[in-house]
This record gives sequence, structure tokens and C-alpha cells, in this order.
Amino acid sequence: MAETLCTADTHVGYRNVSYRGCTNHYSLHFLLALSRLSSMEAKQKLQQRLQNSIFPSHSPIYKSLLQAGPRLRPLQQVHAQIIVSGFQRSRALLTKLLTLACTSGSIFYTRQLFFSVPNPDSFLFNSLIKASSKYGFPFDAIFFYQRMQFQRLFQSNFTFTAVIKACADLSALKIGKVVHSHVLVCGFGSDSFVQAALVTFYSKSGDLFIARKVFDKMIERTVIAWNSMISGYEQNGFAKEAVEVFYWMQEVRVQPDSATFVSLLSACSQLGALGLGQWVNDYIVDNGFVLNVILGTSLINMYARCGNVEKAREVFDRMHERNVVSWTAMISGYGMHGYGSQAVELFHFMRSHGPRPNDVTFVAILSACAHAGLVNEGHEAFTCMKRDYGLVPRMEHHVCMVDMLGRAAFLNEAIQYIEELIPGEPAPAVWTAMLGACKMHKNFNLGVKVAEHLLAIEPENPGHYVLLSNIYALAGRMDRVETIRSMMIRRGLKKQVGYSLIEFNHKTHMFCMGDKSHPQTTEIYLYLDELMSKSRDAGYIPEPDSVMHELEEEEREFMLRFHSEKLAIAFGLMNTDHGTPITIVKNLRMCGDCHLAIKFISIVTNREIIVRDKHRFHHFRDGSCSCQEYW
Repeated sequence: MAETLCTADTHVGYRNVSYRGCTNHYSLHFLLALSRLSSMEAKQKLQQRLQNSIFPSHSPIYKSLLQAGPRLRPLQQVHAQIIVSGFQRSRALLTKLLTLACTSGSIFYTRQLFFSVPNPDSFLFNSLIKASSKYGFPFDAIFFYQRMQFQRLFQSNFTFTAVIKACADLSALKIGKVVHSHVLVCGFGSDSFVQAALVTFYSKSGDLFIARKVFDKMIERTVIAWNSMISGYEQNGFAKEAVEVFYWMQEVRVQPDSATFVSLLSACSQLGALGLGQWVNDYIVDNGFVLNVILGTSLINMYARCGNVEKAREVFDRMHERNVVSWTAMISGYGMHGYGSQAVELFHFMRSHGPRPNDVTFVAILSACAHAGLVNEGHEAFTCMKRDYGLVPRMEHHVCMVDMLGRAAFLNEAIQYIEELIPGEPAPAVWTAMLGACKMHKNFNLGVKVAEHLLAIEPENPGHYVLLSNIYALAGRMDRVETIRSMMIRRGLKKQVGYSLIEFNHKTHMFCMGDKSHPQTTEIYLYLDELMSKSRDAGYIPEPDSVMHELEEEEREFMLRFHSEKLAIAFGLMNTDHGTPITIVKNLRMCGDCHLAIKFISIVTNREIIVRDKHRFHHFRDGSCSCQEYW
């Protein structure tokens, strides 16, 4: 609704001013005050305040600012117009100009403008802090906040949510804690928006204890706060806790949104929780959620990493909009299951009908070729990466190439590639891939050289010692095995503890070797004894080289029998109906004995058993594995 000021004695240029929803927070109050003043001197003083603070939204200069938008060149032209017109002290115009300059991405120009503003107020600072934080300039957001602090200006919840987001983007834990103290001093400790921002900040900074403490103190938890806590757990590797928070969210009847499901699906991917992931998919369909790129890609990743690559492809085909991340996720899904031909076919289709592949796409296709033994196709992909797309290979691409050559038994070619084609010092991951190939193809002499080089460049990584110990053991050099273990003990290094996960009734169960903490421990061990006896009758013979080599044969067999993956499989077989596939997730590479044993278990139980280990998926069916011994 328009409000017009018509005063006979006002001679300062605001006669018959039509005010239509001026966007700044000063305007109407000052205009009305000006019309009521009787003292000319007072009017002149207030006119100066108006000059500094307001500008009608329908004025030509303001319209020019709106037309310029977040484009640097037009903004500079309007800036010149402001100076020529004498409004260089108008805080409203300068605030709008500064915000648009920051939005345009020109933070250097924004800083220059800022230093030219006399006496910036809270509104200007808030606008700058918010824009800097939102458009990717967290350092500047913190700088503007510190200037605001120095000038002792009033801070609102908008100030704190923006600067806390900037601290979260930088994982600046120390600065963020200082801001948190300011929040408490200023009385915003119970503000739900500020609390949600703090939960996100502490989660991104890795301090989940404080994040959960803030979350638990919240009186009113919005869906944003729930999402922050779920994603915080998921992004820090605590997928089980993320799922538990989601179940709590369901109990208190807070409606999830698409952001909730993106984090939850990622947690399902980590846990291999196919049942929960399928429930999320059904919920999305039943409740009319739009299958956008982010949600669709999350479903593709979930299905692929939970063992159902066919469902992943169904989601991919159902998506109306697909970006390079979606295509890459599907190619990667095929690759981790050993379906190299399908990955290559989809990659070619992407090149002709999809978006331009990026460097991550090429990591996915090279990895797919490595796990399927498609050396020629891998070479062609690597060549076209440079020739057709001008992409410079990164260390991840070199790791894939060495892995591909090594797995295919081209060990000399792999070493030649490392020495001649990788610029600078190869990363430890390159030598780790080479060492794995040496172990796979039992080239012990070369393996020892590679392992010793690895220990020289990364002496604190226990995995290298374990691999070298295994190579010495397979070569019969037990004296060197003992030496390596003594080195690990002296340096306080311990082998990573292996565990296996299996989902049952939307709950994840974890097993470690020899674990007896599960409520069904007695039944599991009895069932596993019977299962291994039947496997022996079917022809299974344990591979004692898969365990510590100084143990006696009877002890070795005992340890092999109760590896975590075998316990998880026994639990799954006991608790599911006949014919139901069993899916487990192993955090380390599966040992050779378990790989062999599961083949026989699939025969005697007539079940499909799917195992995701550290490197890939194994689909066991009727005594054979989908990896075709290529792992």
C-alpha cells in the first residue's frame, strides 16, 4: 500500500515521495520524522541521516542496481553513477551494492567498497557476512564479523547463523568455539536456528560430542537440526548412530525431507543396509518426492554399495535429469561389482549421449577395467582422457593404471609405468597397488623390494608391514616374518581390527573374529561348526596361510573358522528364510580362506552370498564367485 508524504514546509527533495515497500529498514521511520520537524537545522541533520541511510526503491539509481544484478561490470557503472549523483554516503545503496558485488563473486571489489563506507552499521555487516558465507567466501565472512565485533555493533541470530556456517565450511574449530561463546553472551544460546548451525559446525569440525550436546539441549528441533545431526554422524563415519538418530526422528513424528534421505541413504551405503535403503526408496515413491539429481544419485550409490546393482540401474533409468555425478555413480557401481563390460558400455553411451566426463568419471571407468581385467579398454579410456578431453591424469588415475596392469599379471609393465609415466615421486597408494599385485601373483622378490620402498616412505602405516609379512610367509621366509612383527611391536603399530556387518530387520549387527558378545553367540557357533563340517564333506580344505604363520595347524584352523565374515554369514543363514540372499560388509580385504569357504557354503546351503570387502563385491552362487578369482 502506497503512503505519500505531502508537506508544504519540507524543502529537502522529498516532496510527494511515494513509498512502496522500500526494502531497507530505515526508510519510512526517517521520512515521517523529517516531515514533522519544525527546526530547519534539525531537518538538515536528519536529511544527512537520510542521505546516509535510505534511498527510495523506485529511484533510478536503485532500479539500475537491481538491473545490474550480480554482474561486476554493470555494478561498477552504477557505483560511478552513485558517486556522480552525490549519494556515496547512502548506506542503503552501498549495502545493496556491496551485497550484489559479493554475490557476483568479486570479493576483492567487495572489500574495496567496504573500506570506503563511513561508519557501517549492523544491517550492512549482517548483509555482508551472510552474502560472504553463502557465496563461498568464509574467510571474509569471519573477517567482517570480527570488524563488527570491534565496532561493538548489535548482533542478531542472522549474524551468528551466517558466521557459524562460515566456520563450518572451514572446519575452523577454535574460531567457531569463540563465536559460540559470543552466542551465549548475547543470549542466543536457545535460538533454534543458531543451535542448528552450531550442530552443523561441530559435526563438520569433527567434534560430534559437542554437536550432540547442543542437539540434545534443543527445546524445539526443526527438520534442519535433525538433518544436521544425521549428516554429522554419517560424514564422520558413524553410520550406525546416524540411523539411530533417524529412528528417533521417526518416533517423535518429525517429517523427513529429501536432505534427510540423502544423508540416511549414505549411511545405508556405509552399513550395507539394503532393507532400510529399500524402505527409503518406497517412502520417496509413496509420498511423492521428486526424484531430483541429488536424491536419485544417492539411491544409485545406496543400491550399488548394498549389493543390488540391478536396482541401481533401474533408478538411473528412471531419472528425468542426470548429471555427470549420476553417470559416474552408475559406472562406479558396475565397476565395484566386477561388471566391467557394462561399465565400459555405459561409459561409451555417456560420451555420445550424456554430459562431458570429468576426472572422477575416469577414475571410475579405469577402476572398473582394473577389477574386470579389461586392459585394452582401460588403456583406451586413459588415452581418450588426455586426447579428447584435455584432462591431466592425477595420482588416482595412475593408481588405477598400475592396479589394472598388476592384477592382469603385467608386473614388468606396471613397474615400467611407475618409473616412466608418473611425474615426480609416486604416491604410497601406487606402491600399495603394486605390492598387492606382487602378492596376488606370488612374485615375492619384486614384492619385497616394493614393500621395503613403501616402509621407507610411509613407516607408520601398519598395513604395509602386514602385507610384507604375508609375502615373506608365503615365500617361506619365517625369519623375516618375525623381524617384521618385532618392528611393528617396537613402533607400537597394530593391525587394523577386522569386522563384518550384516543387516537384519533394519538393524545392523557387527561381528569380529572370535566375537562372543552377540545374544545368539552359542547358536551361531554351533551352526557355524555344522556348516564348516558340511563344507568339508563337500571338499573344502582350509588355507592356513591366511592366518598368523607361527600358530600350530590346529590353532590356525580354529582362528580361520571364526573369522568375522563367517560369523556374520552364519547369523544371516540362521535368521532368514531359505532362498533369501545374504549380504555382508567387510571393512578389510577378505582373506583367501574365507573366499574359498564361502564358495562351499553357497553350495551346501543353496544360497546366494554377497560380500563387499575393502576393494569390491563378491557374489557367491553355486560354488563360484563373480570375481572369477580376479581380486
